Amino acid sequence: MNPLLLATFGWPILVLLPILIKQVNQYERGIVLLMGKYQTTWNPGWKILIPIFQKIIKVDIRVKAVDVPDQEAITKDNIPIRINAVLYFRVVNAEKAVLEVENFFFAVSQLAQTTMRNAVGEVTLDELLANKSDISEKIKKTVDTASDPWGIDVQSVELKDIVLPESLKRTIAKVAEAQREKQAVIINSEGEVDAASNMAKAAETLSKQKGALHLRTLQSINDLSSDQSNTTIWMVPIEALRAMEGLEKIAGKIGM
Repeated sequence: MNPLLLATFGWPILVLLPILIKQVNQYERGIVLLMGKYQTTWNPGWKILIPIFQKIIKVDIRVKAVDVPDQEAITKDNIPIRINAVLYFRVVNAEKAVLEVENFFFAVSQLAQTTMRNAVGEVTLDELLANKSDISEKIKKTVDTASDPWGIDVQSVELKDIVLPESLKRTIAKVAEAQREKQAVIINSEGEVDAASNMAKAAETLSKQKGALHLRTLQSINDLSSDQSNTTIWMVPIEALRAMEGLEKIAGKIGM
């Protein structure tokens, strides 16, 4: 080859080569438009692009996380709340994601916000707090169905924070405190019933055995004697009091 020809035409080729060759990465798909019309979808690798006539639009097919911002919503029982969520999706059809919607990322975000507000309005506050996973699944199915024509696959939706008004928080705290007090009173009363039943059984057992009450009295005195307190308690059995009453009656008869 003539060195003069190589010197003349070689440099333009080397300059145009990077312009003609386009690289599509493993996590991308290339949508090729020929004179403004869809031509084909390029898989990963190096491709030759004809300048001016062809245009390539790269679409990232990796999983994307959409942070759904705080939304003002009213529950079915007319309680205003603020709620946010995170949505995970990926592009499964790059052609539809480019040709059927202008900005699929923005469109999915707006769709998730609207769907989340509607889902919250269909349930009460108690249902929302108790069934977050079920409501998240409902939002996922709705968004996934609506975004199918765009070539989008919604993988999951997770509700993050449910912010309640301060006045409602105080009311809920009072309700929870009242429930705890109610439970404490019930447990205390059940304990008193059990204690009374056991004491009745013990009294019945002591009354059936001669000398049992006297032994119990001595045991109580022994327990008190181990205490370092200055207070001394004398316990007199009922039998002794009855004996004293009998002596008084006898003395009264003798005196007569």
